[in-house]
Amino acid sequence: MHVGTATGLVTGGASGLGAGVVRMLISEGGQAIILDRVASGGAELAEELGPRCRFVECDVTDTVGVEHAVETAAEQFGRIDLLVSSAGVSPAARVVDREKNPFPLDVYRHGIDVNLVGLFDVLRHTAKVMSSNDPSDDGERGLIINIASIAGLEGQVGQASYAASKGGVIAMTLPLARDLASWGIRVMCICPGVMDTPMLAGASDELRQALADINVFPKRLGTPEDVAALVRTFMETSYLNGEVVRVDAGVRLQPR
Repeated sequence: MHVGTATGLVTGGASGLGAGVVRMLISEGGQAIILDRVASGGAELAEELGPRCRFVECDVTDTVGVEHAVETAAEQFGRIDLLVSSAGVSPAARVVDREKNPFPLDVYRHGIDVNLVGLFDVLRHTAKVMSSNDPSDDGERGLIINIASIAGLEGQVGQASYAASKGGVIAMTLPLARDLASWGIRVMCICPGVMDTPMLAGASDELRQALADINVFPKRLGTPEDVAALVRTFMETSYLNGEVVRVDAGVRLQPR
């Protein structure tokens, strides 16, 4: 898949890792559609990046809205070649806290609804759109890249909901690739490590350095550009399919 001729749909594309992918697509000559909530700043980013970038409002937990948003996105440029699902939340709570309160079930459920069910809802509608694309010379019609997390493999204290949701994204990578193979659609999964995203916006310099220091090498936080570079590699290497790839500077998370 050639980046310069591709149209990519990016959930959570208004900020963080998603925005890094959007900027990469535009800088390489492609087209991008930001799928995000209305207050996300996605409209402003699309205006900044020009006519090859559009914004479509969407809450991934609203299934009626998701179907409409994907249809609207497909109409923007006539096709969708790439889906990068980076919309997500990171609910944190202990199963039983120090006051002996159990993990709030609504908080747990919200993490699953956004990170796993919402992701799959966007994916199924986008795959339907991709199935109508004209195939490339080797039969490819589309590429789906889901953003999980290393927490889905080695979650820490307080990450029961987050790890479960990301672990689900990881686990369905190969089944999705097998399921969509008949349509010429590849599926890949990225597990970022400790990333410099808006989630760390309020962190002190000391905390940021402490997080960077747990990496094997390099001793820095990951960036949206790191993830975007991997997305570009996946696009350009059609023999990659059904795989989960860590981008984490060799870190292995400890319990806390």
